Amino acid sequence: MRHTVSVLLVLSVIWLANSGHYGPLLISFGVVSVLLSAWITHRMDVVDHESLPFHLSRKLPAYYLWLAKNIFTSNLDVVRRAWIGPSAISPQLERVPADQRSDLGRVIYANSINLTPGTLSVQVDDDAILVHALSKDGMDSLKGGEMGRRVCALED
Repeated sequence: MRHTVSVLLVLSVIWLANSGHYGPLLISFGVVSVLLSAWITHRMDVVDHESLPFHLSRKLPAYYLWLAKNIFTSNLDVVRRAWIGPSAISPQLERVPADQRSDLGRVIYANSINLTPGTLSVQVDDDAILVHALSKDGMDSLKGGEMGRRVCALED
């Protein structure tokens, strides 16, 4: 039931923010659509702890700031390597340990790898992620584990 209430609140906020119309008729349509959507998700039992990860909400802003800094510096590295030419590029394809406890943690980790320029998650398994990196330095940085540790800290 707690998840259904969360769905109601989230859908209501999204509908109100995106609608921009606050007349009685349109508000009533919004209420009906939100209630119908929440009822369907409750009946299908598709909302659980991982699909509404409110336990992450306190720690995400700090992680997003760290990730944004990482994306920026990686962008600069990729541009530098592109200007230098082929001698600065040494493609790597290796498995990086994924120590996250949940599927959500592994998804956040894999997507963070994808967002960081010069690296790409190719395959996600229970214990590792197959990663393509533009350079050995990028792969070594991932294998250093700072990103993985930060994602694990989100799960606590």
